[in-house]
Amino acid sequence: MRARKLAGGLISAALLTGTVALTVNTALAEEGAPPLTKEEMKKASKIYFDRCAGCHGMLRKGATGPALTPERLKKRGLNIEAIKAFIYNGTPGGMPDWGKQGVLTKDEIDLMARFLLNPPPNPPLLSWEQIKESWKVYVPVEKRPKKAANPNWQNFFGVILRDVGKVAIIDGTTKKLLNIVDTGFAVHILRTSASGRYMYSIGRDGKATVIDMWMKKPDKVAEIKVCYDARSIDTSKYHGYEDKYAVVGCYWPPSFVILDGKNLKPITRHATSDYYYDTKDFVREARVASIVASHYDPLWILNIKEAGQVWLVDYENVDKGTVSVDMIDAERYLHDGGWDLSKRYFLVAANMRNKIVVVDTKEKKLAAIVEVGTKPHPGRGANIDHPKYGPIWCTGHIGEKRIACIGTDPKKHKKYAWKVAKWIEMPGEGGGNLFIKTHPNSKYLIADRPLNPDKNLQRSIFVFDKYSFKLVKTLKVPDDIPGRAVHPEFNKGGSEFWISVWARKDQPSAILVYDANTLKLKKVIKGDWVRTPTGKFNVYNTMKDIY
Repeated sequence: MRARKLAGGLISAALLTGTVALTVNTALAEEGAPPLTKEEMKKASKIYFDRCAGCHGMLRKGATGPALTPERLKKRGLNIEAIKAFIYNGTPGGMPDWGKQGVLTKDEIDLMARFLLNPPPNPPLLSWEQIKESWKVYVPVEKRPKKAANPNWQNFFGVILRDVGKVAIIDGTTKKLLNIVDTGFAVHILRTSASGRYMYSIGRDGKATVIDMWMKKPDKVAEIKVCYDARSIDTSKYHGYEDKYAVVGCYWPPSFVILDGKNLKPITRHATSDYYYDTKDFVREARVASIVASHYDPLWILNIKEAGQVWLVDYENVDKGTVSVDMIDAERYLHDGGWDLSKRYFLVAANMRNKIVVVDTKEKKLAAIVEVGTKPHPGRGANIDHPKYGPIWCTGHIGEKRIACIGTDPKKHKKYAWKVAKWIEMPGEGGGNLFIKTHPNSKYLIADRPLNPDKNLQRSIFVFDKYSFKLVKTLKVPDDIPGRAVHPEFNKGGSEFWISVWARKDQPSAILVYDANTLKLKKVIKGDWVRTPTGKFNVYNTMKDIY
């Protein structure tokens, strides 16, 4: 494990500041590259940023998806027509079928094929002054409620309306819409503060917002744009630091930014560009994937995607101008993950290496690396206290139809610890799973398949008995509701689970509420406002890391 002390706040400025506008790489004049006008380059760059950069990287070096540099595409013998076919149809490995879905037109697909055969433009950077200028406080801390206006607030749900850049707040008890909050574009996740009072969103445009759940009409009280692309946010949860700080993990520029937890005032940021853990070669685009907050120390666990490192970021002395980082070499292309039942071990997918990395946050060391299936995508995973295997943590896969359940108790159930104790097979062919979920009060494990090429499987939810692992029922999206079933989330008591039906932006869709005991559809939340619903986050379950 390597240690680094980041004093003074604004280090690595050369890696983080610079021009704001997209600039065209001079290499675009390379012989044989399809011609693009400046306007076409601008439009294609935006489409790539919105739809492609998360998996393939801003510099097109590859991560969850393969590298898309002109050299690699040509080496594989891919011409414009072949690239257009990939973009239109998608791939069994999890790439969306942008053309079939109607997200991209044929002209836009042709534009993107030509764009990919040109060298990538220089991506934009962001100055500290620009970050500070973006900071807005709508309701100062002293003017916020002293107590919760609604007794049901811990059972509120934040629902991401992905492509319209909003988050809906719904009362999970009454099922009433309380507010629709403007947030960043394509919000990736929602997280809560330690107290649960504040819910934080982070958009793919790098805009963070904080929503006060104690207000009569929960609403945004502050916002800030800390980078151009981001996927993760969390808060300080260790005793004595509750709700004090927030941290954002950026994809571009690769960095993390520490903020005041209540008003999002920017405090400091640090670049995460580093060296691959194995080859020791420098990687400029070493992005922050997922973040969790330790229960043992004032630490955040940051997963540095391309470098294959887990960073333990100590926030104890942030107010003194010092941030300390311990670096654990792990495995490349770290993505998403969650806690085991004890909240001691953090399990994160190294999805392009088909492994799960286990970090012991009490001892601050790598505990294990577990071989799983093709391209694991746990979300936060699902925890089960099993009578035979003991505590297990389960992940689904984008690349295959199996669910892997890993033993997480090396003391009382050593035989099953840090290995796949049980494989669960989903029906049909191919993968496409994004999220699985359970609840301590439920006897079921719930899984989706939104990225499967089969439309029938895309619109199905698979319910397994979490002790026998047998498929109990396959739930289908009602025929009159367009879209794919995605992201199960339980209510506070575990008596219901909610499913988003993810359709195109121009198609009103729905949120399905199922009885978690009878598995009957008990409520359909509909309305013209229900556009591209994806992730849903119950306040209590998110606050307590229940999944």
